Formats: sequence, C-alpha cells, structure tokens
Amino acid sequence: MMQPFSGYIPSPPAVNAQPCAQFIDACHVLQSPRDFRFATLSTQGAHRPNEVLWLFKRPCSLTPAQLAWTYVSLCVVSLAIAGFFWSQGATLVMPFAGVELLAVGIAFLAYARHAGDAEKIILQSGQLVVEQEMAGRTLRAEFNREWVRVEPRDGDGSLIEVSGQGRSVRVGRHVRPELRPALAREIRSALLSS
Repeated sequence: MMQPFSGYIPSPPAVNAQPCAQFIDACHVLQSPRDFRFATLSTQGAHRPNEVLWLFKRPCSLTPAQLAWTYVSLCVVSLAIAGFFWSQGATLVMPFAGVELLAVGIAFLAYARHAGDAEKIILQSGQLVVEQEMAGRTLRAEFNREWVRVEPRDGDGSLIEVSGQGRSVRVGRHVRPELRPALAREIRSALLSS
C-alpha cells in the first residue's frame, strides 16, 4: 500500500562548486545556440571569440589509408585466384584480372582524392570567410559582412551562392539539397545579428 506524499524532499549533498564551474566554463567554449542548426559558436576561452563556424565534410566510410589496405587485400585475393586458374591452363584469366584490378584501382583513386573534401564558412570580426577543399586543393574567399549576399543559386535544392565585391562562391555541396535553404537562412541570420 502506497503512503501519501509527506512534502519532505531531502536536500542534495554539498558539492564543491570549483570543479563544476570549470566544467561549465569549458562547455561554453563551443556551444550551438538554439537558433543555429548547422553552426558552432565559440564564445569564452577560445583564441577567436564570437566566431561562428559552419563546417561540412564529405561523408566517407573509409579513409584513404583504409582504402589502400582494402585495395591491396583485393589485389592479393584476386591475383591468387587468377594465378590458380592460370596454372590450370586458363591463360586469359590473368589479363582479365589485371584489367579488373586496374579499373578498381582507378575508381578507388578517384574516391580517395575526394575523401577529404570539406567546406568551412567562418564569420568573425566583420568578415565572412569561405574555405573549400576539393581534391587536395584549398580555395579561400573573404567577404566584407556588410556587402555579402547569400542566396540559393537557382531555386529549390540548388547550391548556395555567397557573393560580394565582385566575387562569388557556391557552397553547400556536402549538405542535403532539402536543407540548403535552411542553411542559407541561418547564414543570413548570423550576418544580420552579429
């Protein structure tokens, strides 16, 4: 049988406030405010205070090193099987295995070149900086925050065009097309608010 609530709530044990305050300060270094869905805002303790950062990376399941090991193991297995059939008299198996491994190697190389692709948009101290890394090359564009325009290129789901001072850059390659309008609104909102 349950007893009715008496109204007494025991007080929590005393806690040392110093470690808790340090933990809370560390959590405020990088925080995502409620109005930012994609960005990270650095506030206290960071070497760049009040910086808003959007970072988008290509979704890759294998790093280039893991891909190389996968390719080497695929080559060993494929050449072992081809060598067995070559020794049994099927002489055309080895050339076809070589062509197959060459084609797979070219495909893996194309994948590995773009595995590190990323886009970084930084809003700090009057500047909007866009850095894009594609196939090992880094492109950087800086815009004055008062003169920059952020808008979808053609319409629904298209890349976002950041333009100003006679330059333009398209961003949003690593964001799903249906989320790009929300990203453009968020960047515009951050430009207006800070």
